[in-house]
Amino acid sequence: MKDEEELDRIMTDHTSLLFRIAYYYTKNLHTAEDIVQEVFIKFFQSNVQLSEEDLKPYLIRMTANKAKDYLKSWHYRKLVLQERLFSSKTVTEKDALIQQDEEAEISKAVLALPVKQREAIVYYYMEGLNIREIASLLNMPESTMKSRLAKGREQLKEQLKSIEWEVLMDETI
Repeated sequence: MKDEEELDRIMTDHTSLLFRIAYYYTKNLHTAEDIVQEVFIKFFQSNVQLSEEDLKPYLIRMTANKAKDYLKSWHYRKLVLQERLFSSKTVTEKDALIQQDEEAEISKAVLALPVKQREAIVYYYMEGLNIREIASLLNMPESTMKSRLAKGREQLKEQLKSIEWEVLMDETI
């Protein structure tokens, strides 16, 4: 029977290696953690006595086999099938609807800005002009354009704060 100190040492010495191996097979952090945990439980419950040089290959083999078993399992095949069937179409449709809603909210917020800030925001973000080009277009100093753009951003942030979307609260606005 293995004593507690020996078990702690074995886990400390080999967990990261076994986790990496399990992850390379499964490409999933949670599954890799589960596999390593199962390997240690099975090893600890067994009465296998190994030398230090035989222990590492033994644990690696157990981990690889457990990961391969997982990849052959019904649970894994079901997850892969679900991803293939549902992920691309549904996500694309949802993303398009969300994007339309976000664009509508942003448009409302931009239209609610005072004209000076609105034109700075529209020319800079929607037309892709830089500050020098906008200042030249509107016959004003670049510093004035920078101020209007900064003020427009602040006003937009205030208007969009009530909508708790991460995309809208990004620093690009």
